[in-house]
Amino acid sequence: MRCDVIVLGAGLAGLTAARDLAAAGVDVVVVEARARPGGRVEQTQLADGRLLQLGGEVVGPSHRAYAGLVAELGLTIEDAFTAVPGEDTWVLADGKVIGEVESWLGPADWAAYQRIEAEFAALAATVDPEDPWGHPEAARLDRLSIGAWLRDRGAPPSVVRARELATLALAEESIERTSLLSSLRKEAVAGAHGFYSYEVWECLKVAEGSATVPLRIAADLGHRIRYGAAAARVQVAAGGCTVTLATGERLGAGAVVCAMPVGPVRDLHVEGVSDARMDSLRRQRHALAFKAVFAYERSFWVDAGQNGAAYFEAATLGGTWEQRDGIISALAPAERIGTWLATEPGRIQDDLVGEMVAAFGPEAAEPQQVFLRRWATDPWAQGYITGWRPGDVTAVGPLHTTHEPPFYVCGSDQWVCGYMEGAVRTGRAAAAAALGVDHPHPCSAEYEPPTR
Repeated sequence: MRCDVIVLGAGLAGLTAARDLAAAGVDVVVVEARARPGGRVEQTQLADGRLLQLGGEVVGPSHRAYAGLVAELGLTIEDAFTAVPGEDTWVLADGKVIGEVESWLGPADWAAYQRIEAEFAALAATVDPEDPWGHPEAARLDRLSIGAWLRDRGAPPSVVRARELATLALAEESIERTSLLSSLRKEAVAGAHGFYSYEVWECLKVAEGSATVPLRIAADLGHRIRYGAAAARVQVAAGGCTVTLATGERLGAGAVVCAMPVGPVRDLHVEGVSDARMDSLRRQRHALAFKAVFAYERSFWVDAGQNGAAYFEAATLGGTWEQRDGIISALAPAERIGTWLATEPGRIQDDLVGEMVAAFGPEAAEPQQVFLRRWATDPWAQGYITGWRPGDVTAVGPLHTTHEPPFYVCGSDQWVCGYMEGAVRTGRAAAAAALGVDHPHPCSAEYEPPTR
């Protein structure tokens, strides 16, 4: 079989690239290892009709490529969990606190927190998201962990503790193992407001469900997608490319768009692409994470003045948020996956429900259903979000987000920090590059989505 372009992976990035290619009249085939589209964006439905998101879920105002695609598909954006009334919950080693972070930091520590956050925002404003490697202090900022930088700026232990809790709630790795430059770059692309804020990054969602986006694209692509077709080998040449599936079947094309997550890419045998490009691609990391979703009849936590957002200091879970009425999402970060894996599979749900009780009280003990997604150990994901350890940004280098025609790369990992926005931005950029069309750099803070 031969076509113009083969896209590896029917996640959000691969589907976005294939959609734009097909719209331009390109004969495109998408090969997908799973039996469904969407990759790490997945949903299911309760008996009462409520949709639950089991993977990627929320976006922010700067996620313009994603919002543009949502509009093109006739879907709608609405407020996410940041609009839920009530206060955050902090399940600390020494007790539970309901309130914002300053409610347990104390006046002096809160003042230090605000001062250091302002310094972080000012430093982030000096980083060009398209070219963090060009920063005059790139190597030093990349070698520093966020934790080391906080202490260097005079952060008291309570401030370091607060940032660690906030980071683990996102299922990122510890601030002691996260590159400062990577965090500065991430915040620069969103406007350099300060430390990561839900109001900046996670205040919006698709009303019809985030997984409806890839499902609708996949329905439009129809027969162009081949499910249960795992790519094992790619041979790239100017005269034509060959993709060999795990079954041994060989597919030919003029070009290949690799939309697989960076973990599975390491298992893919690629020939004909420079060592430098493949080394850059394989040097990227995933922050491993598991996701749990708890379905209750109603949002009872609001009765106690809680908004469903919680931070856990000594638990398996890292953080929770209200997905929709009666539904709470939760993430277990890399630091705590060992606890999850060490627990007999039939008992982990009971443990997690116990942690929900610690945060939200006895009513949390009786969920209608609990859904678990082990994204860290899923062979076709091998992680959940992009992770950058100290030294990683400079190790990956400026080849990040670039292409080596006829081999093109896209995926959430190819943006500054993952996210569904990164999948859409880079998917459209890869399609444009394959078509020879000028396209905004996917890491530009001034990015505006192209018109189709």
